[in-house]
Amino acid sequence: MNKTLEKIHTSGRLRQKAEIFHGGKGNVSGFPSPALIPLQDPLLAPNAQETGTKLCPGNRSAREADGSLSSPVPKPYPELLPSTLCPLVSECLLPWTKTSATQVIKVYDENNTSKAVEVPTDVTARDICQLFVLKNHCIDDHSWTLIEHLTQLGIERTIEDHEYVMEVLSGGGMDTDCRLCFRKNYAKYEFFKKPLAFFPDHMVSISTETDGLVDHSELIETFLKSSTCPEIHGFLHAKEQSKKSWRKFYFVLRRSGLYFSSKGTSKEPRHLQFFADFSDSDVYTVLSAKKLHGAPTECAFCVKSTKCSSARDLKLLCADDEQTKTCWITAMRLLKFGMRLYQNFIQPHQKQKASPMRSISESSLVAMDFSGQKTRVIENPSEVLSVAVEEGLSWRRKSCHRLSGHGSPSAAQSSVSNLAIHLAQPWFHGKLSREEAQRLITQQGLVDGVFLLRDSQSNPKTFVLSLCHTQKIKHFQILPVDDDGEVFHSLDDGQTRFTDLIQLVEFYQLNRGVLPCKLKHHCT
Repeated sequence: MNKTLEKIHTSGRLRQKAEIFHGGKGNVSGFPSPALIPLQDPLLAPNAQETGTKLCPGNRSAREADGSLSSPVPKPYPELLPSTLCPLVSECLLPWTKTSATQVIKVYDENNTSKAVEVPTDVTARDICQLFVLKNHCIDDHSWTLIEHLTQLGIERTIEDHEYVMEVLSGGGMDTDCRLCFRKNYAKYEFFKKPLAFFPDHMVSISTETDGLVDHSELIETFLKSSTCPEIHGFLHAKEQSKKSWRKFYFVLRRSGLYFSSKGTSKEPRHLQFFADFSDSDVYTVLSAKKLHGAPTECAFCVKSTKCSSARDLKLLCADDEQTKTCWITAMRLLKFGMRLYQNFIQPHQKQKASPMRSISESSLVAMDFSGQKTRVIENPSEVLSVAVEEGLSWRRKSCHRLSGHGSPSAAQSSVSNLAIHLAQPWFHGKLSREEAQRLITQQGLVDGVFLLRDSQSNPKTFVLSLCHTQKIKHFQILPVDDDGEVFHSLDDGQTRFTDLIQLVEFYQLNRGVLPCKLKHHCT
């Protein structure tokens, strides 16, 4: 455990340009950012300066109530710009004065190692994430998240970017061991991009003040506007207070709170009984729900009051599948924080620098052929593609030749070196079990394209690709293919072959092939 105390000096505010990490090349992954589904109503967009996070002390409930649900709904979602480091770092990572009080906190990373830092008392979760992006030399793709993990209760939740960390720590209760974790969460704002994937039609009903139906393509707007009343409904298992048994009820989530029906699926007021509200409560994911609470499935979550510090006071719920659980939790977040969540989502993109360190227009670049005595411009697009593929294969053959020629090892040693080149890749997790792979992917967000590679436990000579698609985790076996003594890797019984796992991952990052979707985000 690293006990080194690192102090943030007030005299020298942290300033760092995005080009240090990105080199002016835009999106680090090399792929364009996904286009967002536009909202239908042409409403006025909020001022970028008005939506910025303000670090100011004061009462928490008063700050959250200020313009949270009554704010105007913004214009159709803006097109995402190439990812760069958040401007909070370049402007001033932690804007605080010398008179501000400070406190030491400990933050854990995914390797379970901790770092202690001294921060102002009004620091937000976004500020902490930006600080650790700098300290750990991470790529800032706006998916880093601060997690509140209550170890004694076995629950955790995402701390929203605008929330004040010290207030979260002080509200956990004296009897709970609260741990802050710096972790990836690709699904944090994914519902703004693909709302229909998070809210199945059979779980959502929408009505306005005039009882008119609203198109589901405008689903997110209904949560952000106070004039509309979104309703999430469906069956959930609930644990009875002071008992070990679970009972299945029909639940209804509205702006006023969460209710369950005492008579089947009836929504009549006389049959709806109050279960919980979110004015002074938060929703948490329950870890090891079957083992700790005897839940029917592992898809459990709970509503915890800020004053609750005992597991007996938790209001435990359990869904039948992960998609249903995600729908309920996402709806509760939207109803609790409203417009504040959307402002957190668009804030990093509104303040991005328009001018990178080096800007070269793609139209000014041409393909050249240097193979002959005179150079020439390649104008045929098909010839350009074939030349690029040939150069890539030639480069890979030369790399393999250098590995085999160094120290004059045998061909077998060269093959082993070629096969072991994946060990240093961030997406390879070695001897990871199927259950651990599913837990890790779920932990970092059930978003299409989240993946990792691991050793197969059933066959030691093969590998497994674990991939998330439609909020479900699927496992694909990577089989070795022997061709005249040379070993290749394949996902489709040898129809598409790759010399190593790096080549396989790079191919499926660009092509879907036999997979349900492209590889997009690797689990760290």
